[in-house]
Amino acid sequence: MNWKSLAAADARLTERLRLQQGQSVLWRTATILAHSGDSWFWTIGLFIIWLLTRGDWHNRAALLAGGVVGLALFVFALKFTIRRRRPEGEWGAIYRNTDPHSFPSGHAARAALLAVMALGLGPAWFAIAVVIWAPLVCLARIWTGLHYFSDILGGIALGALAGGLMLTLQPFLMNVFPFLFTA
Repeated sequence: MNWKSLAAADARLTERLRLQQGQSVLWRTATILAHSGDSWFWTIGLFIIWLLTRGDWHNRAALLAGGVVGLALFVFALKFTIRRRRPEGEWGAIYRNTDPHSFPSGHAARAALLAVMALGLGPAWFAIAVVIWAPLVCLARIWTGLHYFSDILGGIALGALAGGLMLTLQPFLMNVFPFLFTA
């Protein structure tokens, strides 16, 4: 099988998974989920947690935010190197205008990063919530027509690797940047 036939199969699968834009509860839920993985949302939220907490949550927020920001920069560089256009569509103008490239999906990468890190950092309730949320964000990016299925797979793989790397580097990061982890 060559690249053209793989791309065509990817486009067909993506189109079958895509929802019709409208006012249905499923569409509105998909749009909320699609936005819930935005990097600015997570960065601001984690910064607020970092500012208002001490101890474990302060450290978790610093490590998670570092992963989110670092991964966002890496994904952005990859997207502008690969330059795969997003699927055609109307919804998601903010993404289509500010980030016209789709591979790999930054939202899928971020969701996978957060899920892996939540599993490694805990607590259990947080890990369970993020592990349930993450695949829904990934699917919502396809349902709303912002990504191809392969964009999501690439993002998940990249995010899972980055999450594992961040967990591995945690002791090093805490030693090199103690001001981020000490309250």
